[in-house]
Amino acid sequence: MLLGTHTPKLDDKGRVILPAKFREDLAGGIVVTRGQERCLYVFSTTEFEELHDRIRQAPLSNKQARDFLRMFLSGASAEMPDSQNRITIPAHLRQYAGLEKELVITGVGAHAEIWDAAAWNAYLENNEESYADLEQEVIPGLF
Repeated sequence: MLLGTHTPKLDDKGRVILPAKFREDLAGGIVVTRGQERCLYVFSTTEFEELHDRIRQAPLSNKQARDFLRMFLSGASAEMPDSQNRITIPAHLRQYAGLEKELVITGVGAHAEIWDAAAWNAYLENNEESYADLEQEVIPGLF
């Protein structure tokens, strides 16, 4: 399970060092793709394959399903961590997420998210107050 918040830097070649706590889960390869709220989603190759199996069952006759598939899969890029545990984030994904040098990588269970640090801080500020109310609406009976 990928957990926590980490603050690596993006180098001049568009590479980022994976957080040490994520390396074992992601050592076999990853897929980076567009996330929601202008972040990037990072999945292990295995997790992405399982997710893809579920996604491809969506009916192509449904416009929302087609739109989601296009956005999610057309931006996907398979990457392999190098010997220094770095991955390259393709230029089109860096642009999509507005990534600058300062990053935040969050573990969200089955996947990680990569955010521009300023965007992450703005997201936290805008969502912190409503966080307490979410479990009632999203996950009834959680607490």
